[in-house]
Amino acid sequence: MRKFSLLLLMLIAVLGSHSVSTHAMGNGATVERMRFHCENDTIKINNLLAEGLHSGLKTANELVVFYAHKLEGTPYVGHTLEGEEEKLTINIDELDCTTFVETLYALSRTTLSGRYSWRDYAHNLENLRYRHGEMGDYSSRLHYMSDWIIDNSNRGNIVDVTSDIACVRYKIKDINFMSTHRNSYVSLKSDDVMLEKIRNFEIGYRNHRFPYIKKEQLNSKDVRKVVKRGDFVGLVTRTEGLDISHLGIIELDAKGNPVLLDASSRGKKVMLEPVDLRTQLSKSKDTEGVRIFRMKE
Repeated sequence: MRKFSLLLLMLIAVLGSHSVSTHAMGNGATVERMRFHCENDTIKINNLLAEGLHSGLKTANELVVFYAHKLEGTPYVGHTLEGEEEKLTINIDELDCTTFVETLYALSRTTLSGRYSWRDYAHNLENLRYRHGEMGDYSSRLHYMSDWIIDNSNRGNIVDVTSDIACVRYKIKDINFMSTHRNSYVSLKSDDVMLEKIRNFEIGYRNHRFPYIKKEQLNSKDVRKVVKRGDFVGLVTRTEGLDISHLGIIELDAKGNPVLLDASSRGKKVMLEPVDLRTQLSKSKDTEGVRIFRMKE
């Protein structure tokens, strides 16, 4: 990751964003607490937002699909959020499944607000990624998707539509994978204080009950009645201590069946999967089903 001067970053901000909303600086992430992939990140974001504003699209789901296809082919790179200290990472050149969904949300939310500044994008990204919408230390990031969905639903960012589907089922599970696998996380390996903070959040997810749709039902009429293009989808895993193992968005094939558009670790890029989601998941022993959620207008 290349470092560049704060002066250059601030110059880009002035040149690329003469319409900065006053709330954009109200969150915890000042410019000094942002981490960029390269010098052109802010320019690329401004250009994407300009395209979105000129697209004429007015709904959240339409914009999610629009931006998802704009990002097709972007390389898959994992662990881009990690560093020696927590910073608001802005990187649209390298995406994993989570940062792909977060990027789509932040671009779409900014466009719906009629804004075209990377600073507004940064505000919306922070508002989604962190508990109560404000970045603190590593533990303030919404690491578990159940936590992410509940926190963002409560603040009006998204709505979980899984329970609206007639064939919904419910699962009860302890969510504690991070604390029971601390050596898998750089920030937890040798930091007992941070580990304890994560454990404290996990306490709220003991015997956690959440809705899901069995993978065998994904092409059913019940699912088709509710699921839309541009919905977010999380794959519910059988892995002990973990709720969701992968994210993407819903596209529809010629028959109206859901297809996953995701940042694929297998395909090494953002891509539309070659088969419908039910067929794709039928080969996965680890995946039980899905949760469906979407941006709130």
